[in-house]
Amino acid sequence: MTTTATVTPPDAKAPAPLTRGGRRALADTSFRYLALAAGLLVLVILFGIVFSMTQHAWPAFSKEGLSYFTRDSFDAVNNLYGSRSYVYGTIVVSLIAVLFAVPLSVGIALFVTELAPRRLRFWITTVMDLLASVPSVVFGLWGFLVLRPKLNDIYGSIHDSVKSIPVLKTLFGPPGGGSSFMTAGLIVALMITPIITSITREVFLTVPRNDKDGALALGATRWEMVRGVVLPHSTGGIVGGVMLGLGRAMGETIAIALVIGANPQITSNLFAPGEAMPSVIVRQLPEASGDFQAALIGLGVVLVGLTLLVNVAARLLVRRVERSRGA
Repeated sequence: MTTTATVTPPDAKAPAPLTRGGRRALADTSFRYLALAAGLLVLVILFGIVFSMTQHAWPAFSKEGLSYFTRDSFDAVNNLYGSRSYVYGTIVVSLIAVLFAVPLSVGIALFVTELAPRRLRFWITTVMDLLASVPSVVFGLWGFLVLRPKLNDIYGSIHDSVKSIPVLKTLFGPPGGGSSFMTAGLIVALMITPIITSITREVFLTVPRNDKDGALALGATRWEMVRGVVLPHSTGGIVGGVMLGLGRAMGETIAIALVIGANPQITSNLFAPGEAMPSVIVRQLPEASGDFQAALIGLGVVLVGLTLLVNVAARLLVRRVERSRGA
């Protein structure tokens, strides 16, 4: 049997790599510039929104100065505007929502990925997706008509139970009719739970199967496997999902406007009525004018700034967590 070898002439040129020259290089270059243009367009739009809002809010900023960020009162009659009570309400409602939503979301995601049968897993995932698509006004109406009256009685019982405990009696003070920081936080928690659950579930699914099987083969219980393999591998993704939910909670408008009580104040009583930046904007902006309108738009600028800070903090935190895991 004779083997014939193909000999390339010395003067023959090797074929050009597919990634250089020709249509392949043109397609790669076009895609790179198109993706760059899309990314820059997002930044341009964001800058345009912030610039336009700041321009419209500048009369209030220039008139009040730093007092706009440090004063509590927002008085259109006396033409005095301060955002501190609205910032406080927004932060309190968001923190309450995250406090209730995160454990529930992580628990649902762990159940779906680690314990639930396939058929039940499908239905839980479907319900979570449906909850994520429900309009916020529906949650707000349900909270106002159904949840608020019942929660007022529950708040009263909690207050009566803890009124002799120094710290708790301040946090859980006398209820104000059911409309409160706590009610708004619970409604928002229900709204952001599907978002955090979906992100956390997808992160859990990225954990290598071999790592989980190896932990179980070494004698670890299922909880020990989750605690030692799944959660450390997914920490960065969980933090990102929580921060995304926090950003959504800070920007929620209609649902909060219906159940928070429309009483701007800085109080440690979570059962008291309050106010948040998005809700006061949606209530009063259609009838506002002059400096009052500028002050309301200024609340929107402050809200955008807080949201950007949350996202930047989330990126830095996720990067730090991933770096510590890599180390």
